Amino acid sequence: MDAKKIYHFVGVKGTGMSAMARILKDRGYEVQGSDIDKYTFTQVGLEQAGIKVLPFNVDNIKEGLTVIAGNSFTDDQPEIKKAREMGLPVFRYHEFLGEMIKGHTSIGVCGAHGKTSTTGLLAHVLSGIAPTDYLIGDGTGKGVPNARFFAYEADEYRRHFLATSPDYAIMTNIDFDHPDYYTGIEDVKSAFQTFANQTKKGIFAWGDDENLRDIKADVPIYYYGTREDDDFRAVNVVKSTSGSEFDVEYKGKKLGHFQIHLYGEHNVLNALAVIAVSYFEHDNLDEVQRELETFKGVKRRFAQRKVADMTIIDDYAHHPSEIDATIDAARQEYPNKKIIAVFQPHTFSRTIAYLDDFAKSLNKADDVYITKIYSSPREKSGKISSADLANKITKNGGLIEAENMSPLLEYHDAVVVFMGAGDIQKYERIYENLLNDVTNNMN
Repeated sequence: MDAKKIYHFVGVKGTGMSAMARILKDRGYEVQGSDIDKYTFTQVGLEQAGIKVLPFNVDNIKEGLTVIAGNSFTDDQPEIKKAREMGLPVFRYHEFLGEMIKGHTSIGVCGAHGKTSTTGLLAHVLSGIAPTDYLIGDGTGKGVPNARFFAYEADEYRRHFLATSPDYAIMTNIDFDHPDYYTGIEDVKSAFQTFANQTKKGIFAWGDDENLRDIKADVPIYYYGTREDDDFRAVNVVKSTSGSEFDVEYKGKKLGHFQIHLYGEHNVLNALAVIAVSYFEHDNLDEVQRELETFKGVKRRFAQRKVADMTIIDDYAHHPSEIDATIDAARQEYPNKKIIAVFQPHTFSRTIAYLDDFAKSLNKADDVYITKIYSSPREKSGKISSADLANKITKNGGLIEAENMSPLLEYHDAVVVFMGAGDIQKYERIYENLLNDVTNNMN
């Protein structure tokens, strides 16, 4: 990477793209990008970093640029097309990530669920014990001088993570997702197997996942979890309204007592994976203990705020397993409050593939509301509707629209969990404004 070049990101507001742009900016490069005018939650970080965001325009492409193309766009996108016609260096996001991690002890975090939360926790812990570059799927990225580690989210969608070859891999789980690309679970497993083949030093895999148990590799595979046949075990787990604490053993040897201010069993497992990596790369686990206790979470993963007498939780959950984990975490922190789920289905193909599973997971809340299906640029329609999902829900609630969020005003001193990977935050803002209006009128 030439420090004299200007890096131009096509689709810079994407979560991975914005994180990568911020790392390059931190490394001293000149960085700019283009995107739609619509506000996204990644904008704040880009603005704080001093990264110029331009509207899409072919005139943005000039001599001297190195272009990073977001994976949401085809080669027919005007800026990308012009850059290739001009002979400028053009990298896809995942290709450039493969270049960026070189020269560091790299840890790629992959899995159908839990990638962002685990990468965020890993980045936080490693940054506290050694200089660390990191790229997290919530749009957060940071570069530091003389970084020893590079922690990054390795996305399996369209096998993009195969453009990277990390020293270590954390594999949180294998599940069938992205039905618009993968043909089934065996196809997903084959992608993870290839990623395992490319890992250089070791793999840390969740021991309860039988699909992960099928993975073979030339490097050691360490299983983490709560089973007796796991290499790294969390034992004596105690959950409370302040988080979770547990002891960790490695092949029968006690490594220490750890505490996290996070909720749900999945966060105990995420922490265990981070502890396992740290054990092999850092001999002072007391420092790891301290860093774990100070982690507050990542964006759009169980993010909370209080409005009037209500607790609002914002979460990226868009798969049944993720919904299970989010509701489980809400129950742990708020055992005596009603849990209301507001779910935005994400893509028609995923809604069709998991219709019954979505209903089963959502029914674990006390009341459930379903919004319109959020489509994607690749999939604008389908043979299913939100009503089909709502009809399978046995709890009170039903369909809800942004134009009328008033049914949620019936709840008091309760928890509303907004879940989805689309524009669910639009619904949150409307509800929050309604709550504030009602509160102000009462005063």
